[in-house]
Amino acid sequence: MPSDAIQFENVSKEFFGIRALSGITLSMPPAQIIGIVGENGAGKSTLMNILGGIVTPDTGSMTCQGQPHKPAGPADATRAGIAFIHQELNLFGNLSIVDNLFIDGFPKIDRLGLLDKRKANQSAHQALQTVGLHCPVHTLVENLTPCEQQLVEIARAVGRNARLIILDEPTSSLTQNERDRLFSLMNTLRNAGCTLVFISHNLDEVLRMSDRIVVLRDGCLVSTGSKTEYTVERMIIDMVGRQIKNLYPPKTSVPSETILLEVSGVTRPGIIEDISFALHKGEILGLFGLMGSGRTELARILFGLDPCTAGEIVAINRPLRRHKPAESIHSGLAFVTENRRDEGLLMEASIEFNIALAALRQTAGSRSSIWVDHKAIRDKSLRVARDLRLQAADHKRQSARNLSGGNQQKLVIAKWLLTNPQILILDEPTRGIDVGAKYEIYTIMNNLAAGGAGILCISSELEELTATCDRILVMSNGRIHGDFARSEFNEKNMLHAAFKGLRTAAEPGDR
Repeated sequence: MPSDAIQFENVSKEFFGIRALSGITLSMPPAQIIGIVGENGAGKSTLMNILGGIVTPDTGSMTCQGQPHKPAGPADATRAGIAFIHQELNLFGNLSIVDNLFIDGFPKIDRLGLLDKRKANQSAHQALQTVGLHCPVHTLVENLTPCEQQLVEIARAVGRNARLIILDEPTSSLTQNERDRLFSLMNTLRNAGCTLVFISHNLDEVLRMSDRIVVLRDGCLVSTGSKTEYTVERMIIDMVGRQIKNLYPPKTSVPSETILLEVSGVTRPGIIEDISFALHKGEILGLFGLMGSGRTELARILFGLDPCTAGEIVAINRPLRRHKPAESIHSGLAFVTENRRDEGLLMEASIEFNIALAALRQTAGSRSSIWVDHKAIRDKSLRVARDLRLQAADHKRQSARNLSGGNQQKLVIAKWLLTNPQILILDEPTRGIDVGAKYEIYTIMNNLAAGGAGILCISSELEELTATCDRILVMSNGRIHGDFARSEFNEKNMLHAAFKGLRTAAEPGDR
């Protein structure tokens, strides 16, 4: 095997006149886990998209296992033994596992040209066994957990004998147990001779898993070396060009007695049961729970995306009965979904249009008017984009699809900030965002609360909630099992509350 699995030589790329990559020269040794870190827009995804044949470089060259690598498209990269596991998985939920594994090429019976279903089932079963997924091959993908879906993607790569697997933010939707399961598989694949590229904003995980680390900033290679040369602090300094002493801004908001959102007995059988709480003016209220606890389902009901069968929701003294999102927006609510690609953005529309989408009615002058003040939209969109440091070349022409994942997340938040919400529901608002951008979003949350808004923040990261929230609710099995004031914050107690009500709960210490 050649000394380097992948070699980049002076690779550069521009989008809309903005340099995304500048003269990247980089070697990736075989049979190692290569951690790549950098702020949003640093060039991580662009570099990997070039390797995967999705983007063509403007200058430079690549080799793959010693051979020139000039993919004209993803199919060429696949044939070269490269697999890309995107953060937003490329699976068809209404198809089975085996159908997804062979979606672009079922094995065939030679002379007749018929599909060889038996061989496909056997190959799929073997690939699933390799990645440790013990499911029938005819299971519908939509019935799998996010972790299991990710294993299907990896099984597809293994089944195609991929020698280099790119994992883009693979742990962002996983529980700790699922992360440990993925990490064990990554080590197994590495030990079997596969090279893995691990892109993540979780610097502790990068340091834990990687053999080598690569740091990008503003499209340039800042540093690379063995993980023994790095600490989390050094990675942050290399990423942002300066030392960040505080990961969280000081809290300046103080909750008042005024209730903005009152939820009483809200129930949807089998999903959530008898949910009651109040969100106060100026309060940042955290909502914690394990995957499947009902957090996101509750948020969707509060915003009117899904119905409830019992209970009452009162927003700013206005009862919301059988409400829809339009009524929620009119009542001062906003909802930043965790699924930004499918639910939060129009991916082919411009940045400007996406920012303005939820506030179009407000710029029309009256609820009955059909005319939109385009200048006002443009001015307000640019202002909120600047506030969030959303990195883009042309807000009017550039589509949301051409933004990095972190900048797409900023775009979703920008859209709702333009509505001047009094009640803001945030579902995993910092997922897939770098440390600098997280600080900016925490600051925006703090400023909104200081201005009198109420914020309900859903997060899988207890550290994030304890650092930013005034109070934390803990959900398990569709119910609230804990209500912790700031003076009562205790990670062990919150984890115990998160495991209450589970039919087959393990102790937190066993995670």
